[in-house]
Amino acid sequence: MNMKVLSLTEPYATLIRNGKKKVETRSWKTSYRGELYIHASSTKIPKETKENIELMNLVKDNDMNYGNIICKCNLANCVKMTTEYVEDIRKNNYQEYICGEYSEGRYAWILENIEILDKPINAKGHLSIWNYNE
Repeated sequence: MNMKVLSLTEPYATLIRNGKKKVETRSWKTSYRGELYIHASSTKIPKETKENIELMNLVKDNDMNYGNIICKCNLANCVKMTTEYVEDIRKNNYQEYICGEYSEGRYAWILENIEILDKPINAKGHLSIWNYNE
């Protein structure tokens, strides 16, 4: 089975797996839509992320999933952020806001139908959207 995969550093992959993050923010857009697997890279959590208490409290009782594909979702849309979009997320979905890098000109990848995998798949991560063949 060929799977499209996106690698994220922790705790972001676990936040998606747990349904607490449904928008992945990126500096680049994608035309890809469809099934997308989320991979937790083996990169340790950066110091500035660890120091973000609000964010880390969202995963405080979770083990991190370093080096594993942990869930699948549907990449439903990719939206270029406007000032209004960023302000709307900040005001109306603060939890989502603290889980990403929201600024005008970046892209919001809208994730739907998040499903936790029964068994995580150990894999080496890659940049961009990559293919994993079982």
